Amino acid sequence: MNRRQTIHDLPAEERPRERLLRLGAAALSGTELLAILLRTGGGGRDVLEASAALLAGCGGLAGLAGLGVEELLALPGIGPAKAAALAASLELGRRTAEASVGTAPVLDRPEAVAACLVSRLRGRPTEAFGYLALDGRHRLLRIRELSSGTRRHAPVDAAELFRRALLDGASGLLLFHNHPSGVLEPSADDRLLTRRLVEAGSAIGLPVLDHLIVAGPAWISLRAEQPDLFVPRAPGSRQTGDAGGPGPPV
Repeated sequence: MNRRQTIHDLPAEERPRERLLRLGAAALSGTELLAILLRTGGGGRDVLEASAALLAGCGGLAGLAGLGVEELLALPGIGPAKAAALAASLELGRRTAEASVGTAPVLDRPEAVAACLVSRLRGRPTEAFGYLALDGRHRLLRIRELSSGTRRHAPVDAAELFRRALLDGASGLLLFHNHPSGVLEPSADDRLLTRRLVEAGSAIGLPVLDHLIVAGPAWISLRAEQPDLFVPRAPGSRQTGDAGGPGPPV
């Protein structure tokens, strides 16, 4: 039987670190990038084999990105040093995505914030709800996550939401939440909540501009899907079977 090839059998210039230095990080596969972070293998496997097995066991990069430190430590072959390196790398990626939103001149389209929210929320095992506070020119003031709940629900306190948003100096809000189930379709509760928050924001002069829903790598804008949710009703108008819930920016 032929001996399996390990990383040490590769020519020096074809090993992950050397390839990154020569070609740039974008040229490497996810397994190779992970191998650079892990540095060593374990359990009789070299680092490339260990990296491939780790990704396969987590469901790929998206699954790995959703793990916290305790969950990383529970993975085979991952001790404190490797868990810390992985957690730091994943957090840098999330912060980089958020920083890119903060430097955008104007957040007037859902595409301008979608990548940041996908990076922040994909892989989360429970639902989270929050908002982006915007100034009067639709520039980012703050991203605030308000609540985390179960796999199917995150509690939303409207009074607390608007209290914090006003303290943030917001002139407009982009709401967001995730669907850990991977189902992107907004629920009736999503639509109802959105409608209620639009009405509340209109009453105090703080408009809700959009609501983004993230499911894995995918996302939708409720404003694009159902723009009538974002048209405040005249005072005293009769409410008819509205539906809505937490959602994303526009």
